[in-house]
Amino acid sequence: MSNDVAHRKGVLRPQHSVLFQMSPRTKVETPHPADQHVGRQIASVRVQSDVSQAQLARSIGISFQQLQKYENARNRVSASMLYEIGKSLGVPVSRFFAGLPGNDEANGETPPLPVDERIDFIASAEGRRLIEALVQLNPRVRARVSALIATLSEELATPDVK
Repeated sequence: MSNDVAHRKGVLRPQHSVLFQMSPRTKVETPHPADQHVGRQIASVRVQSDVSQAQLARSIGISFQQLQKYENARNRVSASMLYEIGKSLGVPVSRFFAGLPGNDEANGETPPLPVDERIDFIASAEGRRLIEALVQLNPRVRARVSALIATLSEELATPDVK
């Protein structure tokens, strides 16, 4: 059996770093932890900068769906795209790798980044459905829905004083 045939039949294992890992039960490829980390950092910086997925996507010349795939690590981000994202958000590319295990800075003191619940929600199926529905709304209606949600949030956060 030649090496090429053996490799296609799964007899030989790749000698390079695995970018995606196979889940043993479902045989579904899962993103590499570094890709997941970078995607979360893109989303985190974007949310902290108060920039929507649609706004960032437009500024770097891709669809917001493609940006979602980057943030959820469904697609890997190229170096040039990471550069464009950093430039658009006003941060150095190294910001997306901050806190990545094994990515020690020269001083060795990279503080862990806070986990932001907004990122988890945006990355969830419910969050994506909500964002997709909001994007479909007329901008004026979307602004009113946003104001309504903000008001409800404030009301629910304020304890009843009797």
